[in-house]
Amino acid sequence: MCNAKFADGNRRATTESMTKGEVIALVQYDAWAAAAIIREVETLSSSQYEQDMGASHGGIQGTLSYIFGFQSMWLARWCGLPNVSPSGLEIALNELSERWAWLQSDLFSFVNTMTDEKLAALFRYRDHLGNPQAQPLWQQLQHIVNQASYHRGQVALMLRQCGVSAPQTDLMTFYREFPPSSLSARTIRNP
Repeated sequence: MCNAKFADGNRRATTESMTKGEVIALVQYDAWAAAAIIREVETLSSSQYEQDMGASHGGIQGTLSYIFGFQSMWLARWCGLPNVSPSGLEIALNELSERWAWLQSDLFSFVNTMTDEKLAALFRYRDHLGNPQAQPLWQQLQHIVNQASYHRGQVALMLRQCGVSAPQTDLMTFYREFPPSSLSARTIRNP
């Protein structure tokens, strides 16, 4: 058993949900990491960006388009819009920043409407196969950030294969650059 000593003694968190402030920090992290990756991707030639590199979604274009697509799909679900599929989407290199800014703005607006109670409540939806599902909304938000982090890692590897330095997008790096006191618990800003 771990007997780690925390700053406030041996207490451990007992909440079963993320708070709005914690979700805001997580979504801000996702926007920060996406922006860092996109800045480096925009230094590529179109052929490097579009090249199939044998990754799970082809190459850099396919992987970033997939991230954009699944985040758009989840946001559409939460907003009661028709279920959209992330497959088949291809975002051109010259559209990447603009489309991501649009998505982040809509995601920030959505999260700003949340309360701790809404985040803890079950959100029912149908998955891509039409199966009924239900999880607390905070878990779904965690899921899209986690999945994006996984795929950004793939993009970082492909950037290195193209001879481009991949940016540091670790969560701890974000927390060091944006300590909790600098993140608003009420309003999301795109860092």
